[in-house]
Amino acid sequence: MKTALVIMAAGIGSRFGGGIKQLEKVDDNGHIIMDYSVHDAVEAGFDKVIFVIRKDIEKEFKDIIGDRIEKECGIEVAYAFQDINDIPGELPAGRTKPWGTCQAVLAAKELIDTPFCVINADDYYGKEGFKVVHDELVKGNDEYCMAGFVLKNTLSDNGGVTRGVCNMENGYLTDVQETSNIIKTAEGAEADGKKIDIESLVSMNFWGFTPDFIGIMEKGFETFFKEVVPTNPEKCEFLIPTFVGELLEQGKVKVKVLKSNDTWYGMTYKEDVPVVKESFKEMIESGKYKADLYEDLH
Repeated sequence: MKTALVIMAAGIGSRFGGGIKQLEKVDDNGHIIMDYSVHDAVEAGFDKVIFVIRKDIEKEFKDIIGDRIEKECGIEVAYAFQDINDIPGELPAGRTKPWGTCQAVLAAKELIDTPFCVINADDYYGKEGFKVVHDELVKGNDEYCMAGFVLKNTLSDNGGVTRGVCNMENGYLTDVQETSNIIKTAEGAEADGKKIDIESLVSMNFWGFTPDFIGIMEKGFETFFKEVVPTNPEKCEFLIPTFVGELLEQGKVKVKVLKSNDTWYGMTYKEDVPVVKESFKEMIESGKYKADLYEDLH
């Protein structure tokens, strides 16, 4: 069964002082985090990658990664463009930001006709998540899935982070509890003074869906526009975890949580960059990846 990887890369990293953090080089050969995600996805068996970007960064994006991946990796590459005006209604006055991760996926709706995985562009997830999600998607059942990461493997040394803590029953997601300002402590982790179990599984926006989710999201976006946008027209967002949570609450979907023990790396803060680069250096030296990243895929 064919499968696609959708990489959401339309955002600009505000905490990077306006730079495009998705295009930050992380190793000596000029690879960026997305290179490693595509490598791990191809290794796991994904057949196609769809980059969701903004039209205004298309040339830079293709120069830095898109053209190279198509040439070096041999995977089918496609592009979708997230546009603030691509909405089921009128653009509210004063609105300048895109509409969130569900809208990002909807931008690629014409390109998706197989089970697909959705990830963030600026997160390194490790190999295990791609393997378990791919293997679940090709089973061909009508359930959704997500890779759940162990909280202790996702924290930053440089400040608080927001994580979606997963509540589960018999291996299936019941809800995602968005928890802000989680910081490392000597004992483990806490958020606003409250201790959090560092062995908890958290959502890092690594989802697996069947193609029918596109139609469900389209209807959800229409409802969102009618009911949510009028209450907060300038800032509200149509987000995958929130929408999936609503569907779970209504009993409309099942989401299997697939544990990944890999360490997650992200560049939330500029100070995270040296740590991330050092981690990739260590992974190359240990043989987990080739210095010529795509060499082992041919």
